[in-house]
Amino acid sequence: MSTWSRGGLAILLSSLVTSACTSPGGSTAATVTVTETASTTATATATAAPTTVTPSPVTVTETAPTPPAEGGPGGASPALGALGSLPVKGRAPKTGYDRAQFGQAWSDAVEVDGGRNGCDTRNDVLRRDLTGITLDPSTGGCVVLTGTLQDPFTGTTISFVRGRDTSREVQIDHLVALSNAWQTGAQQLGVQQREDLANDPLNLLAVQGSANAQKGAGDAATWLPRKAFRCDYAARQIAVKQRHHLWVTPPERDALTRILRSCPDQPLPTPAGTGVPARGAP
Repeated sequence: MSTWSRGGLAILLSSLVTSACTSPGGSTAATVTVTETASTTATATATAAPTTVTPSPVTVTETAPTPPAEGGPGGASPALGALGSLPVKGRAPKTGYDRAQFGQAWSDAVEVDGGRNGCDTRNDVLRRDLTGITLDPSTGGCVVLTGTLQDPFTGTTISFVRGRDTSREVQIDHLVALSNAWQTGAQQLGVQQREDLANDPLNLLAVQGSANAQKGAGDAATWLPRKAFRCDYAARQIAVKQRHHLWVTPPERDALTRILRSCPDQPLPTPAGTGVPARGAP
C-alpha cells in the first residue's frame, strides 16, 4: 500500500468515528466496516525523448609555414646562407688603393694554404688547376712548364706553355678583385691580412687571360662568367668575403642572390677544398 493510501484511509476512519460518536442518539455505537482495496499503482516509465545536440561549427584556419629567411637555417643553400650573414654596406672610396697594399705579387711569405712552401703562389695555383702538367726539375717541382686548362670562365680549352709571350694566355684571377676588396673592408685589415687575402687559394683561379682582362675589378653585379660556372663563382666570392671579413654592396648582394636561387644545393667552398698540391705533385 502506498503512503498516500494509508494516509487517506486514516483520515477517512477518523472522520467516520468522529461522526458516529457525535451523531444524535449516539447511545448505540456505530460499527464501521472498512474494506481496504489494494490500489494498483501504475508505474509510468518516462522515456526521455532523444536529444540531438548540434555542436557549433568550428572554423580551423591553416596558416602556411613561414618560409625561412634567406640565408638563415633551412635556407635555400649553404652558400646563400653565408651570403645572408655578410654585412651589406655601400662601396667605400677607392682612395689610397694600390696593388702594393696587398704585398708582393704571388708572395710565398703568407699564412694561408701553400704559404712558405718555397714556391710562388702563381705556380701553386697552376699545379692545382691545370692537367697533364710538366714541371721544371731545376725548381724542385715548383714551376709549371706545360699543361692544359679547361677555362672555367669561358669553357675554352687552353694549351699552356710557359714563356715570355705565352704565359699570359693563362692568368691567375682574384675572384674577389683586390680593388673590390679594398673598397669593401680590406682598408681596415692589417698588412699581413691583406697579403694573405691576395694569396689565398680560395680566392684564386687559373683562367683565360682575355676573360680575366674583361672581368677587371668587376663584382657579381657588373661581370659574370658563363652560365654553367656562375653558381660556383658566386659561392667562391661569398666564401672569400666571409673568411676575410669583407662586406657586400646592395647591388652585389642582389646579383649573388639571383644566381644562387638557381642552384638550391650550392655548397660553400672551404680552404680545404681549394688547397694547392705539394711541390712536385701534379
